[in-house]
Amino acid sequence: MDSKKLTRMWNADQGDGTYKNPILYTDYSDPDAIRVGEDYFMIASSFCNSPAVPLLHSKDLVNWKIVNYVMDRIPFAEYDKPRHGCGAWAPSIRYHEGIYYVLVPFPDEGIVMCKTEDPFGAWSEPVYVRKVTGWIDPCPFWDEDGKAYMVSAFARSRIGFKSMLSISPVEPDLSGVLGDGQFVYDGHATQPTIEGPKLYKRNGYYYIFAPAGGVATGWQTVLRSKDIYGPYEEKIVMRQGNTDVNGPHQGAWVEDTEGNDWFLHFQDVENAGRIVHLQPMHWENDWPVIGVNAVDGCGEPVLQYRKPGASAAEAVAASEPDDPQDSDLFDREYLGLQWQWNANYRSQWYHCGRDGLTLYAQDVEENCQLCDVPNLLLQKWPAPKFVIRTRLHLEELREGDVTGMVSLGGHYTALVVKRESGRLFLEQRTGDWQNIESHALPEQVRPSIDTVEKRIRLCEYEGTMPEIVMYVTSAKTVSFAVDGQPVGTGEDMTPGRWVGVKTGLFILNEAPSAQKEREPGSVKADYYRYEKI
Repeated sequence: MDSKKLTRMWNADQGDGTYKNPILYTDYSDPDAIRVGEDYFMIASSFCNSPAVPLLHSKDLVNWKIVNYVMDRIPFAEYDKPRHGCGAWAPSIRYHEGIYYVLVPFPDEGIVMCKTEDPFGAWSEPVYVRKVTGWIDPCPFWDEDGKAYMVSAFARSRIGFKSMLSISPVEPDLSGVLGDGQFVYDGHATQPTIEGPKLYKRNGYYYIFAPAGGVATGWQTVLRSKDIYGPYEEKIVMRQGNTDVNGPHQGAWVEDTEGNDWFLHFQDVENAGRIVHLQPMHWENDWPVIGVNAVDGCGEPVLQYRKPGASAAEAVAASEPDDPQDSDLFDREYLGLQWQWNANYRSQWYHCGRDGLTLYAQDVEENCQLCDVPNLLLQKWPAPKFVIRTRLHLEELREGDVTGMVSLGGHYTALVVKRESGRLFLEQRTGDWQNIESHALPEQVRPSIDTVEKRIRLCEYEGTMPEIVMYVTSAKTVSFAVDGQPVGTGEDMTPGRWVGVKTGLFILNEAPSAQKEREPGSVKADYYRYEKI
């Protein structure tokens, strides 16, 4: 397949000096962003997937590429297996005195920090800023006197309360806290579920940008004070208004190269996850106003607007429309950055070559459900509807091996080929899981997964190199075909725990325990190609 003919799945850059929202129809949850010189960097939550905490790069705030991950693996052994909804929650990124810093909260383990002088290169191994349960959404800030602080929120599921913000003094190199800090804001009365705070300073005011009201229906709040510990005034600066952009909040204030202000935030659209929007921002009476059509200083999201940084004519001339990686022709000796595993990965799970991607069968426990398999190779949706094509070589499947394509969400489904009694069979596997949260004491809180999986044998398969096609239509229904023939049943997807639906490939060894002591079987994929519907 010719890489020059690969389809761009989402076109935010309109090529005429304007862009449309969302700029990314991809699940980059809880985005934070900075500008350093002419470069913009954005990070997002990644939960239990690895590599962890994706790093994206842009030159204009509209066109983005994945360029790195902050952590190759999650630094806790518990994540060698999937822990849906746990892991790396809303991180923050900052640049200070030549160093890039990222704070990552793990709601069950604590807040860790990674740093680098080269964001495109290696990041330091994570170190604890604070080992604590229930502290989330940390953001660092350095004041003019060199002192450093960290604002954070709280997860009621882990610590028993929420809707509160705290500021703690920290070491200037973010290597640890210098004290417990103090609560600076209580949002219960007017800003329920306030969280995701980002701390800035402008014209002598300390500002905390923080979403409130809940993910699906909330708004963007800004707090300000002349003292970092408050008291803070509050103002709602962006709502849904008359748009279809529900819950517009949680993101980052960024100033472009021309001194104009912008705000990146997410919108929860269920199956596709939390997609990213870009809003113009300006100041009135030392309060930010985000979006357009402002009423009493509160704006609403734009659907189309001029691109940042340059005049319309310059933006057209410099325009290079692009979007994050999705299709993969498996013609390189490394795995594309669009891919993440369902848990901490091991290098022996796969091999990349110029002639395809080889996945090696991994042993699974008896009756293990697909949602709990670590070696699912997954990526996010790139658009609201699409087709995916992949061609699999089955010659190296061993007895008991199962391979295929999966659509992983709260309700999930997969089309698989299984070698059993020397023959190949097509099956469809479909299941549901539910995350059960508790408000018990932190040490008692461990989200659990209840799963029921159906396995329907479709037919015996006589081919050796099938092309499997997945159809995602109407942002909801997933169906399959093999070698051009529809198979199985269409299934309506639901989102996962805090995440959108993902798609990908896998191979498992489901042979009885006595038969697993053998060389692993394998499957080779020629490509994984997205097409528009």
